[in-house]
Amino acid sequence: MIEHEVVGRDQWTTARKAFLQKEKEFTHLRDKLSAARRELPWVRIDKTYVFDTPQGRCTLADLFEGKSQLIIKHFMLAPGQKEGCVGCSFEVDHVAGALLHFRHHDVAFASVARAPIAEIEAYRRRMGWNFPFVSSHANDFNYDFNVSFTQDEVASGKAYYNYETTDVGIEDLSGLSVFYKTLEGEIFHTYSTFGRGGEEILGAYMFLDMTPKGRNETGPNYNLTDWVRRHDRYEPEGLTGEKNSAAKAGGCCGSTGA
Repeated sequence: MIEHEVVGRDQWTTARKAFLQKEKEFTHLRDKLSAARRELPWVRIDKTYVFDTPQGRCTLADLFEGKSQLIIKHFMLAPGQKEGCVGCSFEVDHVAGALLHFRHHDVAFASVARAPIAEIEAYRRRMGWNFPFVSSHANDFNYDFNVSFTQDEVASGKAYYNYETTDVGIEDLSGLSVFYKTLEGEIFHTYSTFGRGGEEILGAYMFLDMTPKGRNETGPNYNLTDWVRRHDRYEPEGLTGEKNSAAKAGGCCGSTGA
């Protein structure tokens, strides 16, 4: 039992209505922030990016699948890495239910990782994901969008990520990028977000934030690696034990700053 103040219904309602005003302020602020995001300037993409897919090669334009808007998940799966990042996997688990709605709202979605396509496909099939998941193994896409880093950058502790020079620690980190394509075929980069910016699409977190225990990330890492597992690796009793800590598998986007 969580120790907490317990009151009568009338007192609870008074407190809840006071908090509702804060929620409304937050909602209105989010609306303003979203509008400001849409007003950000764009960058024209003049470079040709060709990705490997199970069906062959495709361009960035192909990933739009006839839509004018494209969301790309920069997924942490490096060449030779046996399993994708726990946090990235948790994030794209939320996409399956949204895909149908995306496709009926002029939005395409794809995930990109540096691993060769055979390694990506093995992991995608294991996880049961049905969105396009392509390989940038043969191009500079990840490096150009500041989610992958050279060994020299990692060793020096000076790499550009989340709009600042920082010590990234590993060769790949997480992010989301958004693109727009005109009827004439011109492509523009409109937005990217990194680190905790990805929380906005984590529906599981939004549900947990309403519960008494919240995210309950109380250690040892104080982020999602304390409890999130790849969805086929949860323990039978449904709870997460420290002995199965996701962080033991290496770097994860669950701990990448603000």
